[in-house]
Amino acid sequence: MNDRERLPMWVVYDHPRDYPDSFVARRWLTDQPTQAIIVDTTLDEVRRRIQRAMPGAVRLARFLNDDPKIVEVWL
Repeated sequence: MNDRERLPMWVVYDHPRDYPDSFVARRWLTDQPTQAIIVDTTLDEVRRRIQRAMPGAVRLARFLNDDPKIVEVWL
């Protein structure tokens, strides 16, 4: 599967271990993380930056089975 066939998404985390003082959004392509990240101290700024990076993206709430650090996913 090439990158054009893979679903891009941003997964937002609440103060993950590697960034304990920040909210972090990590870009994924289907089931693989990429090197792209957004880091900020506020969730609102992370959301604004995702919207600039991926116009038209839709925010989905986390699923009950998701890691507790996951806040939401943007598709």
